[in-house]
Formats: sequence, C-alpha cells, structure tokens
Amino acid sequence: MLMSFLQSLPRLGPRWTPLNFTNPNFIRLSTSQAIEEETIPGYIAGRYYPTRIGEILKDRYQVVGKLGFGASSNRVARTYRRYVTLKIYIKSALMGQQLDDELKIYKRIEGAPQRHPGRKYVRSLLDSFDVSGPEDRHRCLVHPPLWESVLDFLFRNPVQRLPTPILAVTLHRLFLALDYLHTECKIIHTDIKADNIMFGIADDSVLSEFENNELQHPCPRKDSECLKNLGAPILCDFGSAVMGDEEHSEDIQPDIYRAPEVILQAPWSYKVDIWNVGCVIWNLFEGESLFSGQDPEFQTYRSRAHLAEMIRLLGPPSPDFLARGNLTPKFFSQEGISSVSPFPIFRHLEGEEKEMFLRLLRKMLQWEPEKRSSAMELEQDEWVQAELHK
Repeated sequence: MLMSFLQSLPRLGPRWTPLNFTNPNFIRLSTSQAIEEETIPGYIAGRYYPTRIGEILKDRYQVVGKLGFGASSNRVARTYRRYVTLKIYIKSALMGQQLDDELKIYKRIEGAPQRHPGRKYVRSLLDSFDVSGPEDRHRCLVHPPLWESVLDFLFRNPVQRLPTPILAVTLHRLFLALDYLHTECKIIHTDIKADNIMFGIADDSVLSEFENNELQHPCPRKDSECLKNLGAPILCDFGSAVMGDEEHSEDIQPDIYRAPEVILQAPWSYKVDIWNVGCVIWNLFEGESLFSGQDPEFQTYRSRAHLAEMIRLLGPPSPDFLARGNLTPKFFSQEGISSVSPFPIFRHLEGEEKEMFLRLLRKMLQWEPEKRSSAMELEQDEWVQAELHK
C-alpha cells in the first residue's frame, strides 16, 4: 500500500495549469539501493503502482509529493484547489473482496447521522477510483489529509510514550469516535493501534511548504518538524472493519490486541474494540505492550501464552464465559486455572491519579464483553475528564 500526498484540482481545462515538477536538482539513487517498499520482505515491484511526482490521476489529482509507504498528512483548503491524501493499494487481484468491503464501510459511515460529536474524529472518504498499472488495476481511496500517526509520534519521542495531557485528549477523541461508529454507524473497527490513529494539522502552511519544497528541492530530503501544527487525533483505516449488526466469530485484531472472546472463537461484537483500546493505552502510556503472547517453548506468539498472560493479570475467566468458546477445550481443563497477579509495574503516575487511571483500564480489560464499559461511558471517565479540565 502506497500513501501519496496529492493536490486535488477541480478539473483539467483552460483555467488550470499543472505544476511543473521537472526540477533536475535531485539526488539520484542507485537502482540497486532498496528504499521504502523495496525493503519489505518479499517485495515484488509488479504489485505496486509506480506513482510519479507530478503525475495526474483521474484528470483531477496531481501528485505533489510522497510521504513514504504507510504515511499520511493533513488537510488544507484553498480557493480553486485543496490537498488530499491518495491511498493507492497493491494490485487489486491480491486484495480481493477486501477492497469492496472497505468501500461498503465508508458508504455506511457517509450515510450515518453527521451531528454526533464523534463524527469529526473518524476519517472520511472523499472519492474512490481504480487506476491501471503495468500488470493490474489498483484501487485508490481519497481522504482528507492528516499528519503523522501516534506511532510515528512515539518513535520521535525519546521516552517512547505519550505525555499525559496528549494521552487524555487522544483517548477522549477516540472514545467519541468509537461511540459514533458503534451506535450510529453499527461498525466494529477491529484494528485499533497506534498507527491507525493520526493527528491533524492546526497550521495549514505546512502543506504549502511541503509542496514548495518539492518544487524547489526535490526529494529525497528530510521531513520538517511540525509538532506545533498537530491537530486533533483521528481514527483511520477501515480496511478490517466489519458491520456490527451481523454475527461474528472469525479471527480478527493484531495478535497482542486480540480480545479473549476472539482467541476462544466465541461470538464477538462491539466490545472487542473496547478491549483493543485498553491494550493500546498501555502501549501509549508505558511505552511497552501489556501482553506479548510469546510462548517460551516455541519462541513465537501462541494463543495459549496470551491467555496465560491474561489470567496472570485478570484472574481466571468464569465458567459461563468459557462455555461460549468453540476453542475453550483446547486451552482450559475442567479444573481451570486460579493464578492471579496485579497489573504490571506502573511507572508514570502516583497516588489517587494512578488509582483513577487503573480504574479506567479495568473498565476495558474484562473477560466478559458485557462487563466492559461502552465508548460513551469511557468518554465520561473520571481520569479522562480530570485530565481534560486541568
């Protein structure tokens, strides 16, 4: 998947002149030097659309720069033109039904009520089309541009964690976004992680600067600092989202974020997103994963190791919950397991503030989905609200 930063133009015609990106003063890289997508294990060039800076797609979008694979940027509005992000997927034959499923999700979001306060924290789709590549067609999704992901922010932060005020704002907006998805759109995201939460830009000038830099000093080049331009966090990437008004028991979520009902192959619904957020919070605030799932015998992720970590943290699950899972007999004997220990060492809060934060986590990390709080209840959590009003 390729993320390109584009300039959206109303139409090709006599009033519009494409920008000229033929400045020859750029560093020429050797064809044998692997960069970006080429560094991915198993990379095959024919799977990707060979986007060129200055290229015009659908008679409307001129590519003005590439932010790198998996990266994005933020929105700026101008008279007669605006900036957007174009996500160009690998060739359609490899994506299959997922391409159409993702469009159905965005259409449902578009058809849902727009006045919910969480709507503005969910990324919208502006346009979609297919473009022909050397070997196949490629699906293109057009979004309002955003800046960097929370994961990128963490990598650039020397302590590898979110400061408390930023975490509180991020969680507040994320809970609003999830409440909108769950209650108004009837959508389950299923893939909430730091690189699927992206920041906006408060200062529009960074986008025009990006374009001018590409015109005058063509890439490769270093990204400019723009922490001062970060805007509200937005929940992105609905490629794995599903309809919440349908029955589900299939395998979902990144390994370390899998909810217990998913691992046990029990029916699941909206509350898998709540469990997912509870795990992500630990990553964002502690700079490490709450669960690893690493099996010492096999030296890799295994569901049995993940469940053992859950038991050490939360205590044993109830017999009623275990009875729901098709895979329960694979992991649990009739005697069950009774070991339990407190949450891992918590390093960044003390006293009542620490207890409030742990209560927030416990509202999300429960074996039984019905015992987990809803997104709206979490948005009103005492720790979140206290941090927002400091």
